[in-house]
Formats: sequence, structure tokens, C-alpha cells
Amino acid sequence: MSRYRILVINPRSLVTEIALYENQVPIIIEDLHHDSEKIREFSSIVSQYKFRTNEILLYLVDKGINLSKLAAVCGRGGLLKPIDGGTYIINAAMRNDLLGQTRGEHPSNLGALIAYEIAEHLEIPSYIVDPVVVDEMDNIAKISGYPKITRKSVFHALNHKATGRRAAMELGKKYEKVKLIIAHLGDGITIGAHSNGKVIDVNNGLNGEGPFSMERSGTLPHGDLVDLCYSGEFTYKEMKQQLLYHSGVMAYLDKPRSLQIEEELQNPDNPNYLIFEALAYQVAKEIGSASAVLFGKVDAIILTGELAFSNLFVKLIMERVSWIADIMVYPGENERQSLAEGVLRVLRKEEIPKEYGDREECEDNGKGI
Repeated sequence: MSRYRILVINPRSLVTEIALYENQVPIIIEDLHHDSEKIREFSSIVSQYKFRTNEILLYLVDKGINLSKLAAVCGRGGLLKPIDGGTYIINAAMRNDLLGQTRGEHPSNLGALIAYEIAEHLEIPSYIVDPVVVDEMDNIAKISGYPKITRKSVFHALNHKATGRRAAMELGKKYEKVKLIIAHLGDGITIGAHSNGKVIDVNNGLNGEGPFSMERSGTLPHGDLVDLCYSGEFTYKEMKQQLLYHSGVMAYLDKPRSLQIEEELQNPDNPNYLIFEALAYQVAKEIGSASAVLFGKVDAIILTGELAFSNLFVKLIMERVSWIADIMVYPGENERQSLAEGVLRVLRKEEIPKEYGDREECEDNGKGI
């Protein structure tokens, strides 16, 4: 079997996560921390890409890594136009959209730019895998109930797809031949109905659908929400910040308690117990909704993400949904591993790489973030 070395890059606000894989085996896993003062010198997030590229190269050279042995470079996909799931070659159209921040500004936009910068000089290919803008929703799922608002697909596509393939393999089937419900349980929570390799419905975990999470509000009674928006208590920007970063568990308990969740669920008399029980309750309700999307024909329910490390939290969910299908638990996100595996499928010719801009959906049709 051929051996492929793949460099993986996952940028975050003040950290660039990197990893070097030989096939599925990690050789190096490192988080490169950047000084906050230095980062503030840049006028925008995308203007950091050459700086971060240089930091990565300096680290690899210092570790004695022979860059000429790399077969490919992979970056975390950013805020692009809606696309099908899969592994994409980083092309000029993708770079232009990321540099222009046409769909918004986010550290993940740096992934493809850095990967291309490194790969171009080495004359090797560069890729992204299953970015958050993957849109495979059925048309019926996009109807919101109000013509001026269309439901959008914004979810943890990378982890959803990776755990879906892993679960299918353990079931002795192909991902393209199974029906799964996958719940990513992290700072944001997204629960998707996977049907034969496509995520045909999923809650928008960024813009306020589905369960509340550690930081986000989830679905709210819209009449009360409209009243609050016009109450004068918050500006437009402050209201957005409240719903995205200061709601959910953080709002009820003043700060996220993901690390203490196991301890606080030990005792039902603990005043915080009800909040975590409600979180599990809402997750279970969303899983039940997804089962209806799949007509009740579900091969397995998958629980993944950081909150899946809590046995007690998982138990609260299982008690309500185990009648639907068997439950498989894969804690954590494993983003770097998932990126490497996406590229490896292409290098092994198990999957054909896609070209950004091929789909009609890549037109500016209002489905993006």
C-alpha cells in the first residue's frame, strides 16, 4: 500500500492547529499559539494568512520535516458558497471568495489560503474537506413557514460526515447506503438526518435553530424574541452576540460548565441539574424530529462532540431515543484526522475530488451564511 504524507491545517482565533499524517497515522500534532498583540496588528483575519503560513513553515523546518515528501496539504474549509459534501481542490475561485470574505469573516477562511500557499511552492495539490457550508438539504426542508426566510444548512459538516463514515463501516455498510441521525454536541449543537450519503435536513446551529447549547440559544418563541429585540435593551449587534455567545448554559449558569457536567449530573438535587437535563431533553426532541424525516427507518443514532464524553449526559439522551435505533457514541471532534482521511480517499482514488464552482448551487442564490 502506498504511503502518503499529508499536512493538515485548522486555523482558530489565536491558534493554528496543524498535524502531519502518514496515511491515517499522525506523525506530528501541534497547536501553534499566536500572540494576541501580533494578531491585532492585522486589519482583517484573511490578511493573517502569510504570517501564519510562515509560522507553520518555521515550525516544520525546526522539527526537521522534509517538506519534499509531502503528497498534499489540506486546510479547514471556510465560509464559502453552498456546496455538496466531499473533498475539494483549492482553486482560484475558492481563494477569491475567501480573500474577498464574500460570505463572512472567520478564522476557518485561512485554512484553504494557507494550504494553497504551502502546496503551490511544493508543486503538490491542496484541498479542503466538508466545510460548514455543505448544503445537501432537500427542498422541502428549506421551507421555513415565512417566504422571506429560507432555512439554511450550516452545521458541523466535517465531523458529521467523518463519524457517519465511521459508523457505517462498523455497521458493515457504506455511508452512501445507510440512514443515520448524527448529533454533534459541542459549543454549538447540530443534529442531522443522513440519508444515503446526504444530509437531507439539519438544524442551523449557528443562527438559532434546534436545541440550546453551551453558548447559543437555539430555537426561541419568536413573539417574545421580537419583543426583546425592540425593547431597547440591546442594539442589533449586542442582540446577535447575546444569542450566539451569551445564551444557553452560559446564560443560565453565568459560564459554560462542560467540564463540570458529569459532576453536576451526579446529583438531581443540584440546582444546575435541571439545565443540563433540559439540554439533553431538547437534543432528544431534535433527534425525534430527525427520525420523522427518515420515516422512522434509522440504522443508528450517533452522538459525537465534546459533550459526548459525559456518560451521564449521554444516558439522559439515550433514555428518550433508544427506541428509535441503536446508539453509537464517538466523543470529541477529531477534525485534523477527518481532514487527513478526506484527502487520503482522494489520493487512493477512492473518491474523486470536486471543483469549487461546478454546482449551480455555487451561484449567489441566498442560501449561504
